[in-house]
Amino acid sequence: MRLRMATRLVRGLLVAISATGLAVSAEAQEKKLKIGVIYDLTGPLAGGGSELQYTGARIMLDQYSAKDVEGYKIEAIYADAQSKPDVAINEAIRLIEQEKVDMLLGFFSSAQCVPVAARVEQLKKFMWITTCISSAVLENKNYKYVFRPQASGDQFGMMTMDFIAQNTKEKLGKDPKDLRVAIIHEDGAYGVDVAKGNEAGAKKAGFNIVLREGYSATAPDLSALVTKLKRAKPDVVFHTGYNPDITLLLRQAREQGLKFGALVGHGAGYGVYEKLKEGLGADVNYVFNTDPISIWLANQKSMDPKLPPIIKAVGEEFDKRKPGVAIRSAHVGMAASNTYLFLTDVLPRAIKKYGGIDPDALRKAALDTDIPEGGTMLGFGVKFHGEGSPMAGQNERSFPVVIQYVDDKSYVVWPKSQAQREAVLPLPKGTTYSNQ
Repeated sequence: MRLRMATRLVRGLLVAISATGLAVSAEAQEKKLKIGVIYDLTGPLAGGGSELQYTGARIMLDQYSAKDVEGYKIEAIYADAQSKPDVAINEAIRLIEQEKVDMLLGFFSSAQCVPVAARVEQLKKFMWITTCISSAVLENKNYKYVFRPQASGDQFGMMTMDFIAQNTKEKLGKDPKDLRVAIIHEDGAYGVDVAKGNEAGAKKAGFNIVLREGYSATAPDLSALVTKLKRAKPDVVFHTGYNPDITLLLRQAREQGLKFGALVGHGAGYGVYEKLKEGLGADVNYVFNTDPISIWLANQKSMDPKLPPIIKAVGEEFDKRKPGVAIRSAHVGMAASNTYLFLTDVLPRAIKKYGGIDPDALRKAALDTDIPEGGTMLGFGVKFHGEGSPMAGQNERSFPVVIQYVDDKSYVVWPKSQAQREAVLPLPKGTTYSNQ
């Protein structure tokens, strides 16, 4: 009898130990951060830069999925927004409610970001925006869980106007009041926001705005807009668009004989050199683009010394995945840098200081981020506006730069602290659009 009781006791202990072991094992397995990643992999936005953003983010996420961060495994679940805002919203909800992701990362189009951010905030999930720039995503929303290390659209518009303002007399030979500028843009949240910055910058500089007009990025014909531009006779055209609308506009401009002194683009389609070259050929020469700096052009002398080797590794991995590309797009490095920032700064702090990966821990960790200029691969620092600010969740230390494409290379030309060469301005005589 005693033997049987002892046997039962041992068996009970073994079962208890086994159950405890299983519980520990289950607990260990549960230490995982599931990240829902949304970009446009199909539709017009894919070729306009979104697929390159996806590539940059994936390079970084693939590296970190092979190891853990403070004991947490990284699992990325990818979704295609298909260049449609409604699909982006549906995919965000599916990832949160069905895939049970802990947070969302990515988002290329501002037209998607605005409604998705509102929905994610409502669901009280953490959202890390690598790309879309519209101020309308965050302005006066006072979101708690939406953060964007990326520069905002009005900064893009103001930067390009400042660049032209500083070169008006010296290179264009005109007083600011005599400089005729046209502001044209796709009519989504992205284009409207950049154009708002353009207009504010133009008024500050004292330029003569001869045309401001929006259009649908899916418009099949932009010849009427080209006609208006011809009548307006701008010295400088400031354009915000994706692709193929950029290609359509400039092809029709060539056909109708539109002339100007400079074309200044603002990210998105202007950041994908291969697509511009494919659609425009030699006419892409001397076009300006405004974007966060390409990580391969950033001034590494003023950068945190741990970052240049990472930049090199991202470039080598990109070359393996996209061989034969003439210029590594800024879109790739932008997503890689902003993803790296989350994985190496925000996430470890959330786990160590705030006890885990729930939305509030991630939010508090993001608000603690305090990185000086030169502390990211994009050259700028990071400090987020806090609750109560009109731009809560926006990185107050971010800034874009102006680059120029010259002979299949890209060069930073503004601001002076990052400039690699002088801008070629105005368009050289004999080029397709030159008004010389």
